[in-house]
Amino acid sequence: MQLSERITGITGGGSDGWDVFLKARRMIAQGVAVTELTIGEHDIRTAAPVLQEMHRTALGGHTGYAAVPGTDALRDRVAARVAARTGVATTRDNVLITPGGQAALFAAHMAVCDPGDIALYIDPYYATYPGTLRGAGAIPQVIGTHAEDAFQPRVEDIAPFAAKARSLLINTPNNPTGVVYSRATLEGIASLCIAEDMWLISDEVYDTQVWEGAHLSPRALPGMAERTLVVGSMSKSHAMTGSRCGWIIGPQDAIAHLTNLATHTTYGVPGFIQDASCFALAQGDAFEEEVAAPFRRRRALAQDIFAGQNIVGLVPAQGAMYLMLDMRATGMTGEAFAYDLLESHHIAVMPGESFGASATGHIRVAMTVADDVFAHALRTLLDHAALRSAERAAAQ
Repeated sequence: MQLSERITGITGGGSDGWDVFLKARRMIAQGVAVTELTIGEHDIRTAAPVLQEMHRTALGGHTGYAAVPGTDALRDRVAARVAARTGVATTRDNVLITPGGQAALFAAHMAVCDPGDIALYIDPYYATYPGTLRGAGAIPQVIGTHAEDAFQPRVEDIAPFAAKARSLLINTPNNPTGVVYSRATLEGIASLCIAEDMWLISDEVYDTQVWEGAHLSPRALPGMAERTLVVGSMSKSHAMTGSRCGWIIGPQDAIAHLTNLATHTTYGVPGFIQDASCFALAQGDAFEEEVAAPFRRRRALAQDIFAGQNIVGLVPAQGAMYLMLDMRATGMTGEAFAYDLLESHHIAVMPGESFGASATGHIRVAMTVADDVFAHALRTLLDHAALRSAERAAAQ
């Protein structure tokens, strides 16, 4: 029997960019000690009080079907948080609770794109983006950025594609680059969306991890609240990756239709997960800063380690839990260097090419291991890059 083109074509017929990660996991399964600097998974677990609240409410009976758009308590809590952070009036009617940010990304594109519509996204991108757009029936159109711009999108690069597009997906703070989009960048994108009548889908799951500057939600810009869907999540801000609780913020009419979609697909998020998420959000900014603190600390550690060399370039790490490193001085692609590092030193990183052509010659390093392990891995990485760069110079 033949499967649908929608499902068989999700990865575009090629690799989905996870080959190095999967090889590292196979090595670990075989008993090899590997330092994993690959995926965005906290090295701390979900805080005990949050788990205790989850346990309490589950034992209390909140284990049946929960309200599909989300419990009123959680939607109110999310709306209040968004309103306080952005200054945009937000109520529960602007909020749909989803099974994590990934489900929100898919639902958002289902809401704004019909089959065959062009959906724009920025390169470098989180590895699931193009498959998510294909899964929603859209035609993915990638927009490249430039390392010399620290991967800030240029409006003039987006504009030629905007007239025929239905939506634009952005992510700030950005995974994989760690770049926080500037006000000028976002104002330019907003002006283009208004001029071309495009929807903007803004992935803001790293909004609590900002190390330099400030996060600006484009929904707060003039004329954008009615054409922006914001994706958020408990995963990164509260170390609740496995709980699968996220949300979409958008116009009331869009949320009503997205609730219909959820009724026919996910049918909501477990009530005890929502209760625990509500409890976690109620702990306020101090709790979120505590979750983010290890990444802030390791970023500073990395900056000190990289300061004494000029072979590996550190893309300005303004936010998120990653470092994007420029490896082009070694003469190797990001993928080749990642495989080489894994085989030579059992250190696993993600090739830049996993996140698009714009990141060719780069690697992404997740700051998700203990400080001493992280520092040792970075120094080993730099030594290995220096060796490969010297070998390249000698061969020329």
